[in-house]
Amino acid sequence: MHHHGYLWIGPKGRFDNEALRRPPHPEPPAGSRTELIQRYREVAAELPTVDLPPLETAYWLIKPRSLVRSTWDEAKEAAVWLGERLAEYAPRFASEAERDTTHLTLLVNSAAERLREGGDVSHGFYLERPSYLSLAVVTCSPNRSMPELACPVG
Repeated sequence: MHHHGYLWIGPKGRFDNEALRRPPHPEPPAGSRTELIQRYREVAAELPTVDLPPLETAYWLIKPRSLVRSTWDEAKEAAVWLGERLAEYAPRFASEAERDTTHLTLLVNSAAERLREGGDVSHGFYLERPSYLSLAVVTCSPNRSMPELACPVG
């Protein structure tokens, strides 16, 4: 078991494009409108390639290998990375309560425990301007929630 870290920061409007962040519904039935079939195919093709954070954390594993920020064998190391990113971006958090160091410490400690148990961790924060920060650490080999997804590294 190992863990991959992901970070995405970008305009809130782009983040809000949920169609590109979710797995497509089952293929439309034969005879469906051409526009519906075309939109389904676009979304199905873009989910694995677009850099946007997926709605379900495990789907980071189908994204390009280049989006993996780092890989760790130990949950504690992955949680340290998460803590470093939180400390780096906290001054830009739109919510003052989310900047609180006690709150951030609790997030890191909770992440370390969840990762040790084989789970995934995902956090998102609104930043000024309005931007959005997504941080995720995904457990791999296998992923507990979606064991059928292959590891992007190796």
